[in-house]
Amino acid sequence: NRKPIVGFVTEVGGRTSHTSIIAKSLFMPAVIGVPRLTKIVGSDELVIVDGYEGTVVVNPTPAMVQEYLSRVSRHEEAEHKLLENRNLPATTKDNHRISLQAYIELVGELDDAAQFGAEGIGLYRSEFLYIATSPDLPTEEEHFNIYRKLAEATAPNWCIIRTFDLGGKKLARQIMGSKEDNPVLGLRALRLCMQHRDMFKTQLRALLRASAHGKIKIMFPLVSGVQELRQVKTLVREIRMELDAENIPYNRELQIGIMIEVPSAAVIADLLATEADFFAIGTNDLIQYSLAIDRSNEKVSYLYEPLHPAILRLVKGVIDAGKRAGIPVEMCGEMAADPIYAIVLLGLGLEIFSMNPSSIPVIKNVIRSVRYKDCRRIAELALNKKTAQEIEEFVIESVAMRFPEGLVSQNV
Repeated sequence: NRKPIVGFVTEVGGRTSHTSIIAKSLFMPAVIGVPRLTKIVGSDELVIVDGYEGTVVVNPTPAMVQEYLSRVSRHEEAEHKLLENRNLPATTKDNHRISLQAYIELVGELDDAAQFGAEGIGLYRSEFLYIATSPDLPTEEEHFNIYRKLAEATAPNWCIIRTFDLGGKKLARQIMGSKEDNPVLGLRALRLCMQHRDMFKTQLRALLRASAHGKIKIMFPLVSGVQELRQVKTLVREIRMELDAENIPYNRELQIGIMIEVPSAAVIADLLATEADFFAIGTNDLIQYSLAIDRSNEKVSYLYEPLHPAILRLVKGVIDAGKRAGIPVEMCGEMAADPIYAIVLLGLGLEIFSMNPSSIPVIKNVIRSVRYKDCRRIAELALNKKTAQEIEEFVIESVAMRFPEGLVSQNV
């Protein structure tokens, strides 16, 4: 129920935890990971939640309230100005074209995607359909109606629907039946779905049926190797045969892609590229698994470094493998929505960015303010740095030197 809720604060979690991601999708200010919050703040106390600075002010003075009200007004004015570029292409100053797409959790966010100028849906997280119907499983018709609505509303652009990414720390009790000691490394995402094929087939049948009504692509999460991808493609072929026998139409050219979010998949991206129609780099999990960090654990959040040299090398390898195979590579995750990171990613050759709709105008403004050749040079030099801190400092300094005055202060 969104009406009475204007923001929230949690005692645990991190900036890329699913709670934070949902907060962004609902345009709610949120501060994550405030120790002893519920012991410090009492009922009916006035609280200011500053999601930009990551601060919580309890019982502010009248002067502080007035200052924050002024900040809200300035923010709304700046956001309105950014929306002026909504209908402009995401093209660099030297005419290199980038596609900016939205990731969404709820069908209601389609309006937000259109408002902020998204060129399609780069990721629809279908697990929230399951969470919405929990403890019951969604029926095939419930699946179909949602996917058809997505396809028709997104046309003529693409809509990429990711199959259930349940398990880990996402609600899946009704399917799992038991608690796992290490759920993030356990039965989750595609591996969970393949063990519960009746549930999975219900979703895949609905996706195939909906593909007859628009430009849908299917994407599988947490693929770790070629054999896993082949197994799920075999299941899709079986469902195609069922639909053929029932004379139910579907798109016979339906594209199947995978999330690259496991280090093993990134390392063998060249092999997976021969089996998949497209890649989507899921940086939230790729960083978590590569750096051995629980991204919801505030105690190690300082080690969550998107610009870590290992992450940049993995990302570059995936992009290069996709280009050699002639398949599209997009990025879904918080990394794609950060202006500084976006400059590096652009330089690494990424051409499709998928992000929270509200981040699109900011990233578009950055892209339209820079030269692709400069970004290539920055990325090339960044790859030779030894630490994430060195890379970040170098990129910020390079942006300040090379690009139009005010780019850093306006967007970073």
